[in-house]
Order: sequence, then C-alpha cells, then structure tokens
Amino acid sequence: MKFFHTSSFIFHILSFILHPSYFIFQKMGIELKQYAKLNQSLVMTPHLQMAVKLLQLSRLELMELIHHELEENPALDDVTDEVFPEDDQESDPFEMTDDTSSEKEVTIEERILDWSNYIDEYNAAEKISFETEERDAPKFEAFLSTRKSLTDHLLWQLMMTSPTDEEKQIGSLIVGNLSKNGYLDIPVEETARLSESSPEKVEEVLSLLQTFDPVGICSRNLTECLLTQAWRLGFDDSIVTDIIENHLHHLENKNYNAICRELKANLEEVIFAVNVIKGLDPRPGNQFSDEDPQYIEPDIYVYKLEDDFMIVLNDDGMPKLRVSPLYHNLVEKDGDLTESVREYMQEKLRSAAWLIKSIHQRQKTIYRVMDSIMKFQRDFFEKGITHLKPMVLRDVAEDIDMHESTISRVTTNKYVYTPQGIFELKYFFNSSINRMNGGETISSTSVQEKIKQIIESEDPRKPHSDDKISRMLEKENIDIARRTVAKYREMMKILPSNKRRQV
Repeated sequence: MKFFHTSSFIFHILSFILHPSYFIFQKMGIELKQYAKLNQSLVMTPHLQMAVKLLQLSRLELMELIHHELEENPALDDVTDEVFPEDDQESDPFEMTDDTSSEKEVTIEERILDWSNYIDEYNAAEKISFETEERDAPKFEAFLSTRKSLTDHLLWQLMMTSPTDEEKQIGSLIVGNLSKNGYLDIPVEETARLSESSPEKVEEVLSLLQTFDPVGICSRNLTECLLTQAWRLGFDDSIVTDIIENHLHHLENKNYNAICRELKANLEEVIFAVNVIKGLDPRPGNQFSDEDPQYIEPDIYVYKLEDDFMIVLNDDGMPKLRVSPLYHNLVEKDGDLTESVREYMQEKLRSAAWLIKSIHQRQKTIYRVMDSIMKFQRDFFEKGITHLKPMVLRDVAEDIDMHESTISRVTTNKYVYTPQGIFELKYFFNSSINRMNGGETISSTSVQEKIKQIIESEDPRKPHSDDKISRMLEKENIDIARRTVAKYREMMKILPSNKRRQV
C-alpha cells in the first residue's frame, strides 16, 4: 500500500514536469463540447457572380453571352421577332400567363410524339431538297472570302519564278521568318545552316524576294528597306540614296543644315530629297496585317434636345428575353415528371429569370451612372473637352449611393456617343491641376487639350518648346511645370519642338 502511494506521488511529479497544466486540467475538467454560433459573412453566390460579371461586360460581350445562354438554356426565349397583341406589349417578361384553359390537355408522351413526327417530316423534306438541288446548287465554300496573308502573297510570287527545290526551301525559310513589318528576323548564316545551303545561295534567293511586291519586303533593316524603294523609283546614286545611307540621324532630328554641309548641296535639293524619303513606306508588311479591326459600338447615346440632354441606352440588336411559358407550364401542371427532371427544369427556369433580372439591373445601373456623369460634366457636353472638370469615382459613387468598385465596373469597356464625339466612360474621370492664384481646379484632360491646341496653332518654322508652352499656360492661370508638359505631349504622341520644325 505504501508502495502504491509512492508510485502515485512520483507519477504526479513527472506529469507536472512534462505538462505544467496537468493539475489545472485536472481541476477545471476541460473537455470537448459543441456550441451553436451565429456569424455573418459575405458569400458570392453564383447568381451574384453572374450579376457582377454582366456589369463589367461590354455591349458586344454581353450579346455574345446572351446568345450562348440561349443555346444552353432551353427555358430562355428570344421574342425579338415575335408579334404580340397591343394589350400584351408592356407585359412583364417574368409573368407566366395561363392561356391553356381552352386548349386540349396533352401529356408529355403526346408532346414527344408530335415533335418526333415534326422532326421526321423535316428530315425527309431536307433529304428530298438536297437530292434534287445538290447537283445545281453552288458550294457555300465558294462564297467565303479570306484575307490574303503576307506569307501566301510572297510564296505565290516565288512559285511564279519556277524555283528549284533548294530555292523553294530557302524561300520558305526566309518568308517564315519575317516580322509583321516585313523585315527579316534571322541572319543569312542561320538561314544557310537551316537549309543546308551556302550563304551565297541564300543571298541570291533573298535578293530575288526583295524584288517582290510590296516593295521593300524582306529587308534586314530600315536603310535597306528605304534604299530598295528609292532604287525602284529611279533614284540610283542620288542625293536621296546618300541621305538614306549616311544621314538618317540628321534627318530624324531635321538637321537639314548639317546635311547640306556634308553633302555640299543647297537647301532646296535636300528638302526635295527629304520629301521623297517621307513618301516611302518603312513598314511594307503592314498592309497584309491579319489583325481584325476593333469596332466601337456605343452603349449609351446622349442627344441634345433644345436646352436639355437626353440619355438613351443602345438596345439595337439586343435580344428581348423572356422565360419560356412552355417550360413554366410543364413544371407547374404536369405531374408525370420525375423528380430529377423537375429539379433540372426548375434550375433552368431560375437561371433564365435571374439572367433577365441581371440584365435589367445592369441597364438601370449604367443609366444612373451616366446621369450622374451628366450632372458633373454638363459644361463638357455643351462646350467641349477644354471644359472637362476634375472628377473621381468617389464623386459618382456618393451621388448615386453605390460603391466605387461598382462604378469602376460600370465604366469599364463602356462607350458613350455625345455631341463632342465618342468617349469611354473612364475618360470623364481624371486628376486635377491647380490654378496659379487659387480658384477652381482644372482637369488634366483639359490641359492636354489646351497643349494640343497650342501646338496645332504654332508656326511650323518656329515650334514652341515645352518651357514656352508652360509659360503660355501660366498666362491662362494654369500651374504646370515643363516636365509635365513633356509628359502630356508624349502621352498624345506629339514630337518635341526640334522634330516638329519644318523648313
């Protein structure tokens, strides 16, 4: 018994050393328990994610998404081309009217049989039509037009010269290594190694390709490109070729006097040669560019009517959606549906209804944002860009009681047609520049427009420097440094004064 107490005492001592909280746990009786606790958290549901996604889509992207949903969701109908009675033109797209009371009730099986007969008849008619018209009907592929690429254009010209197999291989390598501007990107030695030919043979084929259309193609640098075009125009061994070979750096800086001194020519001859060089194409491959043009379709139109402006959302070509009454009636009335089919159809109905609601909410939000911009920038819509006021996203967010992130999504990839032109909604948000003697600030976009107007009205023979433009803006009470003028000028892709000067 004494041994037991001694062992128990030693066990407690060791437990205390290894676990200091041993006695505390023994005293407090800690154990695992489950508790119910309420907690609030922000969760992005799939429907909310769709609404956010729709808000930041452009008009073209929205139409593409709608057409995709029309293909994927059978419970979604496009009623754009349907004609409704006058009493139903303003009906709610979510309202499901019951017009089947006077019609004969049919079961699911009967509907399926009707559709089966219709499909069989359609296929039979289609087969007869193809059998009778296939011989005489032209192929649709004959009407498809494709843009000719630079590679196809050059290889076609190469095949017209009846090349040998070696020349075909070398020509294909050269054409395949051209940049989008039409310049050769790899050296002749590399082409010779890849084609297992001599550098002399590669030079021969390259010289042949440089005679092809467009003029100046397959050049290795700008000088060679311009020289090829000058030779084609008949300016061999002239002042034009001399300037291209040796004085392009003076031509870039418009230092015509230096060219006159080095060539010992008069100014009239130099200016004539410069005008010839200006007419040459430094990027001969650009005319075969395969980049599709990006057309802008305004999401909003702003028209001026007398002394007020009217905002109109662009709905041209936008499908008019509604929830399919057929699917709604099947879910509500037919009791022959299995549970899985009913759940599937209900999910599609909810998805269609939410898409329609999200599109309506998107259009409403865009209208509210544009209306708020109109209140802040009314002078711009009436008088022009120079009257654009400084504005940030917070101004519109506070005006219409929305978050800044929502305003940012609304103004992304959205364009508005105004009496002053077409602008992105982001264009109306810009930083401010202080006045010299206090007073109302001016927007940076307005300052850029003023700089552009000053440069356009300057004497081409004596263009204004950035410092002089800064002093001219100071006279208009605009506090702007010379380096800021240079930054805005570069943003507008305007050359400095030494490169704008004309003789």
